[in-house]
Amino acid sequence: MKAVILTGAGGPDVLSIGDVPKPEVKPGCIRVRVRAAGLNRADLLQRQGHYPAPPGWPADIPGLEYAGEVEAVRETSRWKVGDRVMGLVGGGAYGEMVTVHADETLAIPEGLSFAEAAAIPEVFLTAYDALVTRGRLRPGERVLIHAVGSGVGTAAAQIARHLGATVLGTSRSADKLTRALVYGLDIGIDTSRTPFREALTEPVHVILDSIGGPAFGDNLAVLVPQGRLVLLGHLGGTRATADLAPIVRNRLEVIGTAMRVRTLDERKALVADFSQRMLPLFDRRIEQAAPLRPVLQTTFPMERVADAHRLLESNETFGKVVVEW
Repeated sequence: MKAVILTGAGGPDVLSIGDVPKPEVKPGCIRVRVRAAGLNRADLLQRQGHYPAPPGWPADIPGLEYAGEVEAVRETSRWKVGDRVMGLVGGGAYGEMVTVHADETLAIPEGLSFAEAAAIPEVFLTAYDALVTRGRLRPGERVLIHAVGSGVGTAAAQIARHLGATVLGTSRSADKLTRALVYGLDIGIDTSRTPFREALTEPVHVILDSIGGPAFGDNLAVLVPQGRLVLLGHLGGTRATADLAPIVRNRLEVIGTAMRVRTLDERKALVADFSQRMLPLFDRRIEQAAPLRPVLQTTFPMERVADAHRLLESNETFGKVVVEW
């Protein structure tokens, strides 16, 4: 089969399409013919040599999320050949085929294309886990989403709106804040003009943060007592200098989360919960305007995967970039 292969660590030019063996179908697993794959920041880090694939996944084929059709099954009755599926993997989604455990696979909602489906798994599962499982967001609470124009940001805004929360979001782009209003943002904060700590008029209950170090101290300062700070990443840096007194005084929770390092059982549990509570909300047959929808910036043919990486690295995207076979 064909796959995008890392020929080394570096810029987008280290991505090359070559021939590799089909992945083996193990008991309880399915093999999927990939039609589309979503791009993620982790792909960029892996390409640069900073984020290797977990053990058991291809070390030289990037890609964390896919959408496609079941091509083969082994010792499972959950799926049959031809079913339209999507999901997360530890690597390999830039290949024409991937193998995954049957119980960590999601059905593609009716009415969605493969490209739209490929824009769902990573960002919506991450956002759901951060908001609901880790952040325990409740109706009527206020949530602050940093980088609200990102893939995870737009997914989190939609989920938070559905849960009945007030959604605040930050971005350095006024245009992204305006566009995010359609996806559930109530109040946008342009951090190129005003620091979010100064812009907030009242504290928040939950914060989703992918910035890391530079925002850590201010995050602590704007949480209500017993507020929850959920750290999704550290794009701004891993080091922080902050006053720890608010954590103790206000009984704050600082919670870290990542998808790629989870065990199979953890992934299966999250997929089962998400499938029951959130997946029906994407179905366009049931809702004229489905409560949840993937936010797709653009698609590229797999032959232009390097250009897709360049676009994602530009930080000019709103929502997801997807590559297609």
